[in-house]
Amino acid sequence: MRNIVVIGAGTMGNGIAHVFAQNGFETTLNDLNEIQLQKAKATILKNLDRQLLKGKVSEELKLKTLGRLQFVTQANRAIKQADLIIEAATENFEIKKKIFNDVMPIAPSHCVFATNTSSISIDKLAVEISQPERLIGMHFFNPVPVMQLVEIIKGEKTTPEVTKKTEELTLKLNKTGVVVNDAPGFISNRILMPMVNEAIEALSQGVAGVKEIDTIMQLGMAHPMGPLRLADLIGLDVCKSILEIMHSGLENDKYAPTPLLVKRVDEGKLGIKSGIGFYNYTIDPKNPTVDFKG
Repeated sequence: MRNIVVIGAGTMGNGIAHVFAQNGFETTLNDLNEIQLQKAKATILKNLDRQLLKGKVSEELKLKTLGRLQFVTQANRAIKQADLIIEAATENFEIKKKIFNDVMPIAPSHCVFATNTSSISIDKLAVEISQPERLIGMHFFNPVPVMQLVEIIKGEKTTPEVTKKTEELTLKLNKTGVVVNDAPGFISNRILMPMVNEAIEALSQGVAGVKEIDTIMQLGMAHPMGPLRLADLIGLDVCKSILEIMHSGLENDKYAPTPLLVKRVDEGKLGIKSGIGFYNYTIDPKNPTVDFKG
């Protein structure tokens, strides 16, 4: 594999494109929104500069990475030469289905199609597309340039060859790929999201405050950050969406989003992306203050 097309230039898409380009792949980042593409370009440059300051990349590697990246609103030419097309659009089934149905007819016969979904069923998506045997899940984690794991989700119709190619590709990104079978929430979110949900429920019941809950999980369970701060990083709307998908797919009420999570999302308090979640990031993003009074 040499030529990569990433569709969707949001937080995950720009991170995925950055990592592929940094590891030697010719990478095209596609988004219909030109403004979003320019934001993605600025973010990648900022992250490369941060890596340079920390000694993680050289000036030469930074320039080579940027040289391997293209930012386009129309990707047909790149799609016709792609070895891998990975969609990183919003976590919406209909949008993902449309993307694959648009690109599959014009992509090469050897191309692998990957979805960076955190919860949507690969098998459900496979039913709606023309080449389900070439579809696989590649669930990257935020921030993509930093996080080591890629959760690789094989569907019932995914061929062993596609799974093997995806595992080998993940190694070339200097990441660890772990293969799991298709199920709502897979493994990562099936375990993580109930914990996040329970932390929010405990907060709503007044068992402990935001900082207290996060500190207990950090110091007592050796988590790098507490579940409420993590929910803010992921996005409370994303947490809610994943829980709803698992609640529907697994038909178990323990996955139903707690009312406080629903309320914060309805209020537009989505976490870091909106400036306020369970913490307020508007003044000092690195040292946010609690934004919850009970």
